[in-house]
Amino acid sequence: MLHNAESNQSNATRNPLSALSQAQANTEDAWIDVIQKMDEVYGDLVQSQTQLESKNAMLEDAQAFIDSVLSAMTDVLIVCDVDGRIQRVNKALETNTGLDHAQLIGRQLADLFEKTTFDPIEKFRDKVRSRQHLADCEVTLKTVSGAGTPLAMNCTPRYDHKRRLVGIVLVGRPVGELRRAYRELDEAHQRLTQTQQQLIVSEKMAALGRLVAGVAHELNNPISFVFANMHALKRYGAAIKGYLTACDAHIRTPKLDELRRKLRVDHVLHDITPLVEGTLEGAERVSDIVQDLRRFSSNQEEPVELFDAARLVRTAADWVIKAERIKPAIEFDIPQDLEIKGRRGAIHQIVVNLVQNAVDVLADQPSPRVVISARVNEDVLEISVKDNGTGIRREHFDKIFEPFFTTKPIGQGTGLGLYVSYGIALKHGGNLTAANNEQGGATFTLEVPINERT
Repeated sequence: MLHNAESNQSNATRNPLSALSQAQANTEDAWIDVIQKMDEVYGDLVQSQTQLESKNAMLEDAQAFIDSVLSAMTDVLIVCDVDGRIQRVNKALETNTGLDHAQLIGRQLADLFEKTTFDPIEKFRDKVRSRQHLADCEVTLKTVSGAGTPLAMNCTPRYDHKRRLVGIVLVGRPVGELRRAYRELDEAHQRLTQTQQQLIVSEKMAALGRLVAGVAHELNNPISFVFANMHALKRYGAAIKGYLTACDAHIRTPKLDELRRKLRVDHVLHDITPLVEGTLEGAERVSDIVQDLRRFSSNQEEPVELFDAARLVRTAADWVIKAERIKPAIEFDIPQDLEIKGRRGAIHQIVVNLVQNAVDVLADQPSPRVVISARVNEDVLEISVKDNGTGIRREHFDKIFEPFFTTKPIGQGTGLGLYVSYGIALKHGGNLTAANNEQGGATFTLEVPINERT
């Protein structure tokens, strides 16, 4: 080996230019390797930068998306750590508290709520530590106006990627909105239930109308027979009475006088005319009732006819009162005779509804009383029904003639009586009004133009 070293040294000494060339070649190779490595590193840096910029753009889009969602939320959002220091909020909280994002970050959660409600930190911590959710916990948020805003707060724990508890997320909705939603839902349910009951009652009324029409048709024929027979009997009674009177003037014997006393002929002659007339009057009243029933169950337009309005009002009131278990006192302020020309069935139906409404109002009154008056004033028939009940509440005046409006419990009224009556009055060129009495109770007044008064 010593010999080889000496030999190399001897060669180098003999050829210095060759040794220098070899060293330069080695240096160039090293620089080429360095430049190649630098190119590789630069390429990796460019690729890493491109990926970093792409991921940064994705992060910015995600952040912008999250910020837009948080800003659009109407519910209050608070994110805090386990010690209750606020880390993130949304625009709704800033609006309610009057504090901006910089003023809220880092503050204690307890500073946002009224102290009189409860310690939110402890309550939220207890739930979070037990890994439970807290739902609809009512708290009072301090606001810029000084008046607290009640919130229904939901609380959930927040974990990191290693499932370690790192904070709390709270979302609160104003209690007023929830209460309003619950109230609207309850009102909708009540309206649905009431409408269902009203539809059932309406169907029953339709069935009753068909039944009444059938009964009225069946009663019409026998009543016609009664009328015909009673008119014939009236004529026969007059003939028999005339004959017996003539016989009494020409033939008088003790035997006939005894038979006359035994058969009470004088009593029969005295009573036969009132009996026949009374029966005819009863038959006429039954006929009127049947005609009213037929009009009530029919949707056809009735003709204008001449009738006694005083008798119609009394008959309508009698219909209602006789069907009631507790009968109020009825007072009439009506002329003895009030013949007019108009649509009898429409007026009859309105009066029935008004009297029925008054009787229903007086159900719990200690001394129920209804006063019914009727008169003609300048070719207008005025009928008023006055009761001594509790009157009409102020907020109900605009609703009493609306369909399905009723102050009665569900199932005890359809809310259609006054609505139908008001519609009939307007249809015939009249009006129906309501007012409270100074002494208590209410008065409903019907005004209907009449064609002719006789």
